[in-house]
Amino acid sequence: MAPLNESLATTIDVIETKPLVSPITKPVLQENCFSLSEGILRAKHSSPILFDVPQNLTFTPFSSHSISTDAPLPTLLRVQANAHKGGFLGFTKDSPSDLLTNSLGRFEDREFLSVFRFKMWWSTAWVGKSGSDLQAETQWVMLKVPEIDSYVAIIPIIEGSFRAALNPGENGNVLISVESGSTQVKESSFNAIAYVHICDNPYNLMREAYSALRVHMNTFKLLEEKKLPTIVDKFGWCTWDACYLTVDPATIWTGVKEFEDGGVCPKFIIIDDGWQSISFDGEEPGKDAENLVLGGEQMTARLHSFKECKKFRNYRGGSFIESDASHFDPHKPKMIIYKATERIQAIIEKQKLIREFGEHDLPELDEKIKKFSEELNAMFDGEQVSLGSEDVSGSGMEAFTRDLRSRFKNLDGIYVWHALCGAWNGVRPETLTHLQSKVVPFDISPGLDASMTDLAVDRIVEAGIGLVHPSKAHEFYDSMHSYLASVGVTGAKIDVFQTLESVAEEHGGRVELAKTYYDGLTKSMVKNFNGTEIIASMQQCNEFFFLATKQISIGRVGDDFWWQDPHGDPQGVYWLQGLHMIHCSYNSLWMGQMIQPDWDMFQSDHVCAEYHAASRAICGGPIYLSDHLGKASHNFDLIKKLAFFDGTVPRCLHYALPTRDSLFKNPLFDKESILKIFNFNKFGGVIGAFNCQGAGWSPKEHRFKGYKECYMSVSGTIHVSDIEWDQNPEAVASQVIYTGDYLVYKNQSEEILFMNLKSDAMEITLEPSSFDLFSFVPVTELGTSGVRFAPLGLINMFNCVGTVQEMEVTGDNSISVEVKGEGSFMAYSSSAPEMCYLEGKEAEFKWEEETGKLSFYVPWVEESGGISRLSFTF
Repeated sequence: MAPLNESLATTIDVIETKPLVSPITKPVLQENCFSLSEGILRAKHSSPILFDVPQNLTFTPFSSHSISTDAPLPTLLRVQANAHKGGFLGFTKDSPSDLLTNSLGRFEDREFLSVFRFKMWWSTAWVGKSGSDLQAETQWVMLKVPEIDSYVAIIPIIEGSFRAALNPGENGNVLISVESGSTQVKESSFNAIAYVHICDNPYNLMREAYSALRVHMNTFKLLEEKKLPTIVDKFGWCTWDACYLTVDPATIWTGVKEFEDGGVCPKFIIIDDGWQSISFDGEEPGKDAENLVLGGEQMTARLHSFKECKKFRNYRGGSFIESDASHFDPHKPKMIIYKATERIQAIIEKQKLIREFGEHDLPELDEKIKKFSEELNAMFDGEQVSLGSEDVSGSGMEAFTRDLRSRFKNLDGIYVWHALCGAWNGVRPETLTHLQSKVVPFDISPGLDASMTDLAVDRIVEAGIGLVHPSKAHEFYDSMHSYLASVGVTGAKIDVFQTLESVAEEHGGRVELAKTYYDGLTKSMVKNFNGTEIIASMQQCNEFFFLATKQISIGRVGDDFWWQDPHGDPQGVYWLQGLHMIHCSYNSLWMGQMIQPDWDMFQSDHVCAEYHAASRAICGGPIYLSDHLGKASHNFDLIKKLAFFDGTVPRCLHYALPTRDSLFKNPLFDKESILKIFNFNKFGGVIGAFNCQGAGWSPKEHRFKGYKECYMSVSGTIHVSDIEWDQNPEAVASQVIYTGDYLVYKNQSEEILFMNLKSDAMEITLEPSSFDLFSFVPVTELGTSGVRFAPLGLINMFNCVGTVQEMEVTGDNSISVEVKGEGSFMAYSSSAPEMCYLEGKEAEFKWEEETGKLSFYVPWVEESGGISRLSFTF
């Protein structure tokens, strides 16, 4: 849901200061929708949801559990009104253990949608018809119950010090696995380890269920309770794919300048991994690791200082102000990356030969590796950094961020990357001694045995985590973040969240350790980053959402953007992009209840860049790129379809969600389904249709792979009713007479047509890795004149209707529109206007009698922040 306005948020802050003990009112008691008897869990007394429920399983209605919560009063009342729709499942075993598994019962021949963890850090969607079709580490499952026009959610949760997930069993059984993460923390009985909820609307189902859990658990907050970070409606650039670990001041300066030169300067940047002071065990503790390039090389290193590494410490204030870093070759990062890739490929080839044939004497490969290493070192040795002179301008990160903002007036937010535990492998105990850190083994939960192999996990297992003692967690984050804030950093992208689950043996288990760390992080956010400026990443596990989101209000909903398949499938450059769409779309169903979904970066020169751009335009979150340096690496024609000149974006009001007819489908490899997502603008709605066919999860191989036979054209339909209009409480109908007709704009063909709820659906066909966008605008009838009018906004933007800021009927024969941006304004008008005014001055326009298209050019008006005022008289 969208965030509350500030006045209501302020009221809620007051309410939250004193926990409410329920019931504060006497709700009308209704009979619970679920019943458990004779081994069957039924919904609404008729429909069996689970058969063969074991005798040790219990069901208790939501209303039977006492509540102590700081939830806002409107949320609490809403939950109480729906209390009869849900309840909790529990079970008891004969003996206590730190890891317990129990059947919840079985279901077969019933369509479901679920989300499961395919890596420690990442989740995605899965569909099927039986409990045995579920995948390991399922975070929730939604069952379709058409015989009573309903949907049922089963959500494993947290009880005490134990966290739960669903797993597949034999013969349709659904298993629940409950673990503490420590052999010292054991239990045998649970009263509320999973939650079940029923609703006749799948979107309301998720909102109601997670609202109930927010009240019951009182360990997290809903998105509607929190403020969003300032970057949410901005355009940005992240350094990761641009230069990986080679990031330095000259790279960043040059990158921002290239965007400015292209006509769209970023409002925020993310200085990703590569800026920190890290070193490897066995090396001099206070000396930075150098010449690191590719992701993976740094993953056994640990943090030895909160300050920036030598590359950034060496920056001298004013160094680039006059020169604009003109000494820097923008192609160098890519050249270094290619050389490092050649080297690592030779190393991998050698390791493969040793593994498969036991061959160790490989002089040709050894010589090749040596040659690549020497060439790579020469590239670094040849770097000349302009250090400037020692003067009052200062040095290091503080001077650099100050100079960046001085030179690039449009730049506001400067985020930096760090791992939850500091660096990938935590902190070096012998350096930051006051944090009482200790290297502890990384013990992976048995629940992840069926997950995809992951380089990051392997490297962390190899070295263990330098874990800051939990009692020092708040000091750890506050020390790091207060320093960053003091040198001009405004926020952080925090990665590798799920590490805590594997290092909790000596600290009360994964839940208790997480609570302590997240409490420290939350306090630091409030003090140092305005309470909002954190992007959570590698965090897609229920534990994070139930324990870490009291303050965090934005996070990644997809895996990383992969510009090619790291495992070598040449078709991966295409099918990985559709996979990304699926991750983001379906994860938003549950993650969006607690955080604003972030769809991650992409590169504007990628072969599927337009495909990505269309999804980002309507996703409802920030839009940021990771373009390489060099003018040929940027597609500014595409970028200008996403972002305004001032670095803001026409953001949708909500977050994008799959349409109802996409929920129980497999748009990845069923050879027939299109992924459709919808969102809202102030004066309409939008549907994005994407052909994602060609890849998917392999349950047997436990990985994603290409399915070439599915990389094909698919057909489907588009209808105005695909947009769930009731899911957008912020939509305004303005003060106009709504006729029931919608103007529909097809992005790819620039066609317009009309549709209402009774109209036939549009038939569409999409080629592989292609898309289309469909904007819907209610048609306004102007009083007695009978003129029908609908503004589409600037059609040179992907989210054209999002450029419309205001619309008002000013008389029987006139209407005014405010639009932001520069470009081609288009509206439908059933008659040609007598006059058209732009900023009070008469403007030339074009009107097509055959189609009713009314169009003219709108310039960027700097004085009004890009907003132009248009008026039409008929």
